[in-house]
Amino acid sequence: MTAKPPTTLPEAPPEGWEPLIRIARLAARPLERFLGIQAASGITLLVAAAVALLAANSRFAEVYQHFWHTPLTVGIGKLSFVRPLEWWVNDGLMAIFFFVVGLEIRREIHHGELSDFRRAALPLFAALGGMLAPALLYLAFARSPETSRGWGVPMATDIAFAVGILALLGRRVPAALRVLLLALAVIDDLGAIVVIAVAYSSGIQSAGLLLALGGVLAIVTLQSLGVRARIAYGLPALVVWAGAVQSGIHPTIAGVVIGLLTPVRAWLGSDGFVRGIERELEGLRAGTQAGLGEALKHVDEARREAISPAESLIDALHPWVAYGIMPLFALANAGVRLQGPFDGSAGIVATATTVGLALGKPLGVVGAIALARSLRIATLPRGLGWRHVVVLGLVAGIGFTMALFVAPLAFAAASPLTGAKVGVLAGSGISAVLALGVGRLWLSVPREEAVAPVVAESADAAECSPPEPVAPTHDP
Repeated sequence: MTAKPPTTLPEAPPEGWEPLIRIARLAARPLERFLGIQAASGITLLVAAAVALLAANSRFAEVYQHFWHTPLTVGIGKLSFVRPLEWWVNDGLMAIFFFVVGLEIRREIHHGELSDFRRAALPLFAALGGMLAPALLYLAFARSPETSRGWGVPMATDIAFAVGILALLGRRVPAALRVLLLALAVIDDLGAIVVIAVAYSSGIQSAGLLLALGGVLAIVTLQSLGVRARIAYGLPALVVWAGAVQSGIHPTIAGVVIGLLTPVRAWLGSDGFVRGIERELEGLRAGTQAGLGEALKHVDEARREAISPAESLIDALHPWVAYGIMPLFALANAGVRLQGPFDGSAGIVATATTVGLALGKPLGVVGAIALARSLRIATLPRGLGWRHVVVLGLVAGIGFTMALFVAPLAFAAASPLTGAKVGVLAGSGISAVLALGVGRLWLSVPREEAVAPVVAESADAAECSPPEPVAPTHDP
């Protein structure tokens, strides 16, 4: 009796070493999941922004404005804290967004694309050029004191929209370009955080600063004591945020600080996890365990400690941030009235912001990469050429989330703030269209992708047709 052929294809080539292949897949999975969530989040952001724009330019415009200015009280009695709903989104929920940003920066610096200078040099130069050029171009158009404060608006890249555009380009975009964009966006976010802390925070109040430092000290103390329960860090984190609010430092900076403090090294790791599972299984077989429930408890602890707290929190919070907090932020901030002429400060700020994003970003990114290569400080990853660099520069001009976040910090008056939001929407839209168009024209599908259907069709035909007769051969 002949054995049945396997119903599934092998997952690895015969010369591959299965344990090593599994480790490689495990290492790549967080990056793939991160990029996948960001691509889908870009669509959600686009829908939320469209809804906000429609609401702000419809007969429901006043309802839309009044809704986001509704006072929301948190607390009891004299301990109550009253702020508009928009403030709770921008300064409260966005602190969680910045917490995840801090976690990602910490992870990338420890064992990601920013862990080695030779790998980090290229995205570092690209990000610096992509921040300086838009700011300088903005100041070239907006020189007056009333409008010049917005120089930080066009500096950062929106990773969700940018990854979404690259996803629309499909196989034309090599994996190395996505990783380079991710590293550039992380450094961009770090630069935006520094700009917010230095340029857009009000006068520092010592009492609030001491309160925030006390919360930071409590977090460090809990880590030194080996406390692993996440809930134990909730109250100190809230103290850091409250201290930042009281001190005049923008409260989202508290989220970044807490993220940077989160450990990025696993307690057990993959080897410790495997040994722990084997020990529990051996105990169950030998009958030395107290019971299945106790064994499962130890297995759950080993699973939790197999990855670092930072990695675990990114996995847990990233979907909530991508599909909840960021679209809610877009709903609260992307609603800008497009009726009437944009003149005066609004027109100047709108023009400067649009030029900074759509022109300054690609010029800065491409020019900085060219400089880094000419100085022999960095080289392009294998498989990337200058056409990929141009697409990277264009897609970096999409500055939606962070730009809309910085705009109200830069402008308190309604006119320049409206201009900044219009400029963000226009500049990001132009950058997205150009990146998509140039990417489809300049970047080609890899050759193996083009011949794959022919190969598959030939293989199917060979499988369905009877074998050709083979003529006998004779030795001479």
